[in-house]
Amino acid sequence: MKVDIWSDIRCPFCYIGKRRFEEALSRFEHKNEVEVTWHSFELDPSMKTQPNKNPLEYLAEIKGQTLQWSEQMHDQLTGTAAAAGLTFNFAQCVVANSFDAHRLIQFAKTKSLGDQAKERLLRAYFTEGLNIHDHPTLLRLGIEIGLIQEEVDHVLQTNAFTEEVRNDEATAQRLGIRGVPFFVLDQKYGVSGAQMPDTFLDALQQAWKEKEKIDVVNSTATDGDACGIDENC
Repeated sequence: MKVDIWSDIRCPFCYIGKRRFEEALSRFEHKNEVEVTWHSFELDPSMKTQPNKNPLEYLAEIKGQTLQWSEQMHDQLTGTAAAAGLTFNFAQCVVANSFDAHRLIQFAKTKSLGDQAKERLLRAYFTEGLNIHDHPTLLRLGIEIGLIQEEVDHVLQTNAFTEEVRNDEATAQRLGIRGVPFFVLDQKYGVSGAQMPDTFLDALQQAWKEKEKIDVVNSTATDGDACGIDENC
């Protein structure tokens, strides 16, 4: 069964949702038969990287609110993240465009390291306060997860994997995805947001039941003269 996940690296709920989904998947009876694919989504494609500004200051600025208000909002998120086993350090985070980081994940996917790249970049941004738009930083992180230095450098120095990022975003638009994280199970069931693990587990179980039903129908159609599910008798 396939699970496709759209998310952004600088989205706190995406990191929380990732961890909650992973907990649900660890409890799922058929977890070893689930293929997870990460897809690109930019919350703000036009965002300018501002190395000297953190999300606390940025949110207050764009919302026209006080820094104290922003700190309270982020404190709530920090507590939610902690409950999921994550450490958020918003005061150290760097406001950064995530496009090149998405290109790096797309490249990592071709080496079966997509999940490792996603996890490493999320931790780099939210926990370690690294600039995810900085090419030397992205190069180092790519090497850390097992990518070849020369190949990562080529990706970062060119427009490689731009089309893959844009295709993911176009698919999200076509599916009506307006916010992330967004999970699509077996190309049929959509789960929006950083739901609790039990909700994800219920969705996985329901999708698996439907998959089994279709497998039975297809098997019957193949073995005998019955019509397939998309055929007219």
